[in-house]
Amino acid sequence: MHIFITGASGWVGSALVPELIAHGHTVAALARTDRSAARARSLGADVVPGTLDDHDLVGDATASADAVIHLAFKHDVAFAGDYAGAAHDDRAVIDVFTERLAGTGKALVVASGILGVLGLTPGVIATEADGRFSHEQPGPVSGGSDRAATARHVLTLAERGIRSSVVRLPPATHGRGDNGFTATAVNAAKKAGVSVYVGEGANRWPAVHRDDAAELFRRAVESAPAGAVVHAVAEQGVQIRQVAETIASRLDVPAISVDQSDVGRYLGFLGGFWSADGPASAEVTRELFGWAPSRPSWLDDLRSGAYDPV
Repeated sequence: MHIFITGASGWVGSALVPELIAHGHTVAALARTDRSAARARSLGADVVPGTLDDHDLVGDATASADAVIHLAFKHDVAFAGDYAGAAHDDRAVIDVFTERLAGTGKALVVASGILGVLGLTPGVIATEADGRFSHEQPGPVSGGSDRAATARHVLTLAERGIRSSVVRLPPATHGRGDNGFTATAVNAAKKAGVSVYVGEGANRWPAVHRDDAAELFRRAVESAPAGAVVHAVAEQGVQIRQVAETIASRLDVPAISVDQSDVGRYLGFLGGFWSADGPASAEVTRELFGWAPSRPSWLDDLRSGAYDPV
């Protein structure tokens, strides 16, 4: 297939492009900057210069493709405080995909999240069946419910003749070179001289190595049934205290418990997530795709030095 990808030069996208090419596909990558264009080309993709807001350009690239994988999201806008605005723009570009793909039977695979998006009751293990209905509790992030609504909308596009699916990524999508939540926690611990967890630190995050996630996106674009929810979860729930203690051991600093009211002083914006409990299962996903994640675990990546500050 010829696959149009947004976010191809990003964390998961830069693993997905070579994964797709290795399995016989060709890739056209939307690139917002010269740097991201150069990165996409180095991975073997053709480049479509433009942004998510260039709707005519995005529409034309969509019409020329056999499938679309939408990884990009305006995280810079979201983390600057306008999560709802970022979610609004995300829905707008999905509407562009829809206009060009309706009635074709082509695949549209959209990345979404688990923590901060599904917002299930703490302690409940999220499954692929959760989060499909609007009455379910929104996540703890302001605007998280807007992104969840977009994901639910994508699932309904099966009714419009699109083989649509949603791949939910854990907050710990880890690996060497990551600059996301895990790297933020490591760098914060180095700066503060302590690695923190909240209370007893028994809350859990699901995790996946980004190469295992890339493999799953490839399987989804190839064969996900219309309206499928896919969980890119290799580890159901890793206790944050274990993560904090592993970071502490690697950096040779103490691991300490802090109150929820103090965690932001150490972790900044990440403090709003660090006490969240959001375990998730991928049992249905593994059975559907024969997906068997095999890369290093989250703690193993931390122990190996993959996150050591430079």
